[in-house]
Amino acid sequence: MVAAATIGADALARAREAASAVVDPEIPVLTIADLGVLRGVALDAEGRIEVTITPTYSGCPAMNMIAMEIELALDRAGLPGARVRTVLSPAWTTDWMTEEGRRKLRDYGIAPPPPPGAGRGALFGAGGVSCPLCGSSDTEELSAFGSTSCKSLWRCRACREPFDHFKCH
Repeated sequence: MVAAATIGADALARAREAASAVVDPEIPVLTIADLGVLRGVALDAEGRIEVTITPTYSGCPAMNMIAMEIELALDRAGLPGARVRTVLSPAWTTDWMTEEGRRKLRDYGIAPPPPPGAGRGALFGAGGVSCPLCGSSDTEELSAFGSTSCKSLWRCRACREPFDHFKCH
């Protein structure tokens, strides 16, 4: 364990940088910082680095892998002995996603959730979800459940291609 006295602002900044670079195992183009899953990096009461994460969904199967990847990233950054803490409250929301994360989703072929403040109707696909492949809003939901619990399956009527939509909440 690293003593509290030896952990300064530089180490916390390195810890944040290392944790921020961890990718989501289900959507590898997104980091946990892009998703807003990374909630904080601080020192715990014992002087260890503590990384706080919040799952996109309670029971998300990727969270154990993400926690392990954070620990490995901190070890590689020369910061062994860190603790990863998962918190459920406040519940994660798509409002925590970065604009860069939304762009990465679209570029990857997944329709991103609407930006914060888009209104209640937009959260549930009212007015259509734009196809990430051709940009058309002439789309339809095929299934509320997609390839992972955080996505639904849609189809574009214009280009006829199916695509995932990152669910809003």
